[in-house]
Amino acid sequence: MTKRALILFAHGARSASWAAPFERLRDLTQARQPEVRVELAFLELMTPRLPEVVSALVADSIVDITVVPVFLGQGGHVLRDLPLMVDELRVAYPQAAIKVVEAAGENEAVLKALSDYCVAALA
Repeated sequence: MTKRALILFAHGARSASWAAPFERLRDLTQARQPEVRVELAFLELMTPRLPEVVSALVADSIVDITVVPVFLGQGGHVLRDLPLMVDELRVAYPQAAIKVVEAAGENEAVLKALSDYCVAALA
């Protein structure tokens, strides 16, 4: 049984098609980590929201949870909104260990991959 979860946390948008690359990212990540449950959660405008996902995971006895903000930068949502939500979730689910890592766009490997893509566009 899966004991760990990875939540890819994105902003959300009005257009359902906006979620397609995040769904592909989820599926690619799940294929690479079959022993970990990989879920998508959104801040607003789309479902599921982060509290719903954490609630479902805890209900399934998955309490080792890592949240990856799939944002290019650390604006107000990542610096202010996400920590407040996670603090509330930690109070609501004290049995869960919820870790939040840096925004994807702040990670050097992600930036290098994006730079490689941009340089390749010149070819």
